[in-house]
Amino acid sequence: MERNLALELVRVTEAAALASSRWMGKGNSLDADRAACEAMAIAIKSVKIKGTIIFGERNPNSELSKGKPVGSAERPEVDVALDPLESIDSVAMGRPNAISIIAVADKGGFFDSPVQYMNKIAVGPEAAGRIDINASPLENLVNIADAKRTYVEDLTVCVLDRARHGELVEKIRSTGARIQLIDDGDVAAAIAAAIPGSGIDALMGVGGAKEGVLTCAALKCVGGDFQGQLHVGNEEEAAALRKSGIARKNQVYGIDDLIRGEKAMFAATGVTKSDILQGVQYRHGGAVTHSVVMRRRSGTIRFIQANHSFDRKPHYV
Repeated sequence: MERNLALELVRVTEAAALASSRWMGKGNSLDADRAACEAMAIAIKSVKIKGTIIFGERNPNSELSKGKPVGSAERPEVDVALDPLESIDSVAMGRPNAISIIAVADKGGFFDSPVQYMNKIAVGPEAAGRIDINASPLENLVNIADAKRTYVEDLTVCVLDRARHGELVEKIRSTGARIQLIDDGDVAAAIAAAIPGSGIDALMGVGGAKEGVLTCAALKCVGGDFQGQLHVGNEEEAAALRKSGIARKNQVYGIDDLIRGEKAMFAATGVTKSDILQGVQYRHGGAVTHSVVMRRRSGTIRFIQANHSFDRKPHYV
């Protein structure tokens, strides 16, 4: 059952990727996002689950917004987290790291953040148990290098290229480690840390909280590690944090705090290229998509290259 469901999830992300990729480089992020949402909303209707969206589109009128039911069956009952198009600006500007994502967990499994951003550190299975978000970049990188039996100077750390990360970047540079700055797409970057041969060893810095939870869904499947702290940027977010009942804003969340329970599945399809996925490539009469699917139960990572013929089946574009 889980194996079949994992493949159904891939079809959902493929649909969103195919639809949004038409907008690559055209400078219109909203149309790219709309196309992805519409295609995913159609494709997810046929998935054999009784699902409830825990987080998805912010527009409450969207079929993919929080609380909406999805799927075509009475079981299994699961919670769903999704992002039809992660990094909408990357598509609009023709930049890397745009992907379509969906994750499934047990009922009550997803942490629903009351604030928008989260400070994160993510690594793959080799360095699991060796990170501490309250420690310095030097301490973390020394421990990661030791776990991977390499030198700090040979590690590559992915960081979002934001002004807020100026001090973090300087601290990483002072260790001798290499840095890959990215404009958008820290989910793809964090997952890359868990994929052998990706060239990425760790992700550090502040990014979206929702994206942090989606990252954990993937890392939980493959034995990676993640720590996060909610990032409060203003008084409105501080009030939301207090209202949620979270006692300490600097509380550290691990993977099992953000993805509770034993069931976890994750699927993503590349819209534009990244360190782990190729973007959608159009060919005469069709297109090629590149996806990854992960299952907690088996710990498998499957890469799926699909050839789509537009004259034979719906392609959501």
